Amino acid sequence: MLRVGIIGDVVGRSARILISQLLPQIKNEHHLDFVVANTENASHGFGLSINNANELFASGIDVMTGGNHSFDKKEISVLLQEQNQVLRPHNYSPILPGSGLFVGELKGEKIAVLNLMGHFAMPQVQNVFLCARDVVQELQEGGVQNILIDMHAEATSEKRTLFEMLKGKVSAIWGTHTHIGTDDLMIEKGSFYVSDVGMCGGFDSVIGMESKAPIERGLSGIGSVRLEVSKSEKVILQMVILEILQGKIKEAYKIRYIQSIGWLPRLESIHIS
Repeated sequence: MLRVGIIGDVVGRSARILISQLLPQIKNEHHLDFVVANTENASHGFGLSINNANELFASGIDVMTGGNHSFDKKEISVLLQEQNQVLRPHNYSPILPGSGLFVGELKGEKIAVLNLMGHFAMPQVQNVFLCARDVVQELQEGGVQNILIDMHAEATSEKRTLFEMLKGKVSAIWGTHTHIGTDDLMIEKGSFYVSDVGMCGGFDSVIGMESKAPIERGLSGIGSVRLEVSKSEKVILQMVILEILQGKIKEAYKIRYIQSIGWLPRLESIHIS
């Protein structure tokens, strides 16, 4: 039995600090063996620096996924080439450094994390569905039962299409990028799905950013104010907990913590027969 924690988009310094404070406790109380987090917004909201990557590894994260901001910090190219636990979407151009696939061993079992990116309103990437189909087939042929997928996409329809295509073949598919947690946690044919885990970042914000710039853009149609990471004193941490047996999800639920408020009621997954 494997127990895995999934953290959504990590936005800025306040999110990194909250993770460092809470993750050791969460790993202990929920008996976690492995933690995956999307960290493409971890450094000032745009990209991931080497220092911040090391900080998050020290906090207890095992694998970091990315998305459309993966290459915002140029130094990340070094990390992508040298550290196979830092991923960028696998369907980015193959001429770019790094990989979107991690394969390792956990408690005597093979485990894979596949990082993908959708198409709508995103940078140019190769066909996400063909990429996912081919990689999952290769993993299965290599004897990997525990397959976890971070689908970084704007469109819920693309995330859902991937799940319908791969349910019963992978352990879990979760969405990142929109930063707003959804309540559609489900388990079908042994596979887990949620449209978006939800961010870790400033609660009083617009998807982790100070509200001034988005409000101006909304009123005028022009974005002349620079986006800044939220300075909200309330920081939310959202995390999905998965229990996996021989590649199949037996249980899944979501925990949420807001600084200065505390733990919120956890969200349970729905089993679909």
